[in-house]
Amino acid sequence: MTDKDVGSCSEGRALLDQLLDKWTMLVLKTLCDGPLRFNALKHRLDGVTQKTLTQCLRRLERNGMVERTVIPVSPVAVEYAITDLGRSLCKLFVSVYLWTQEHRAEIGEARVAYDARNAQPEAA
Repeated sequence: MTDKDVGSCSEGRALLDQLLDKWTMLVLKTLCDGPLRFNALKHRLDGVTQKTLTQCLRRLERNGMVERTVIPVSPVAVEYAITDLGRSLCKLFVSVYLWTQEHRAEIGEARVAYDARNAQPEAA
């Protein structure tokens, strides 16, 4: 398969868009540690809205990466667990997450330098 083949496959692009979404990566990374109820998962993902998390979990469940289990307690609870397919991405997502932590300062410096260069008025 060539790069052109990957870029021309709309189904592949759509799946990449879903997998590389920030919430998808963070949800899968968080579930790699074990199953969580919806509210516990939401609590661990600072800044995610209930609607966004619900949509993300539905996409992941549809794609076979997350399994949803209804727990018959009062009130009813829902637990999410990563499937074997989703777990196959854990190492990759953890690596990407660790890379962001390791290079955060360098990226911050690059952003400051870029902003400083682009804040200068252009010569006439």
